[in-house]
Amino acid sequence: MTTLSNIAGLWNYWAVIALMMIGLYIMISRGNLVKKIMGMNMFQVSVILFYVSMGKVSGGTPPILIEDAPETLYSNPLPHVLMLTAIVVGVATTAVGLALVVRLKEAYGTVEEDEIVAADAHTEAQEASIAEAQARARAEEEGA
Repeated sequence: MTTLSNIAGLWNYWAVIALMMIGLYIMISRGNLVKKIMGMNMFQVSVILFYVSMGKVSGGTPPILIEDAPETLYSNPLPHVLMLTAIVVGVATTAVGLALVVRLKEAYGTVEEDEIVAADAHTEAQEASIAEAQARARAEEEGA
């Protein structure tokens, strides 16, 4: 019974592990770039939840000094402040990532990673054959 109550008392850490693994799985297993960005966001949310959970002190109060209570236990505000910054950076990163996906969709007509790589390889092969033909034409002109 004690073990079960300990596990239930740490539910936020189990949520961190679940969100982190789900986000990592989505980033690795999916070829769709939008889904990869959403997996990255889930991973980021798990890290934010982890830091906020660590910053909360059981029985702690906000760090506001009270003259009558010098032995008050305070919660550390630094992890919360850092995670506010991380949220802003995460939103900006997501916006840039989605803007790049929109540009890739316009350029390649798809947001699937394997299709973009195949189209890019096909374009490189065409450019290589054109460069080879131009080199042969130059060699023929110089030889003539």
